[in-house]
Amino acid sequence: MEEKTAFVKKEDQCPGNVYLVGYRCTGKTTTGRVLAHLLSRPFVDADEEFFLRTGTTIAKMVEGQGWAAFRQKEKEILADLARTPGLVVSPGGGAVLDPDNRAVMKKTGLVVWLTADPATIRKRLGLDEKTEDQRPSLTGALSAADEIEAVLAERLPLYRDAAHHELDSDAFSPEQTAARVARWVEEKGCKP
Repeated sequence: MEEKTAFVKKEDQCPGNVYLVGYRCTGKTTTGRVLAHLLSRPFVDADEEFFLRTGTTIAKMVEGQGWAAFRQKEKEILADLARTPGLVVSPGGGAVLDPDNRAVMKKTGLVVWLTADPATIRKRLGLDEKTEDQRPSLTGALSAADEIEAVLAERLPLYRDAAHHELDSDAFSPEQTAARVARWVEEKGCKP
């Protein structure tokens, strides 16, 4: 199966980081760990970094302070990570909602959008033990299937805007996905 290299934005440079963006459970963390190993770089999962810095889960912050407070903290963490070149970063799935986040990722690294079929996302969400604490409902009222469809429809143009490349994580194993991204990093000349 062929990779879905949808686009490369020629005007963008890559001073150092690699960002794997995409909806929940599209393989950002799993692929990111493999990629970091291949590139001999540190890996940072922004959701895990959130917990380390705040001492609370995303679900608890959202419940107590709302989505806006979480998104502000997420933005601060991503901006801080962007100032540290040489990382492989897995931002939260909604990080692309903020235009400043999209801009900082494009400015400081190579951005790869990992996609997956909604049925695959639903299956992976059900199997992931982090879902309850780290992935609160985004809509509050929709079924899981309807929420995935609705949120993906809203975010697709934002992922596309943020990304230099697109890769279908259904089509490849995490190792194969990471190898393709590593090739793009080498071609783009991303130095830590």
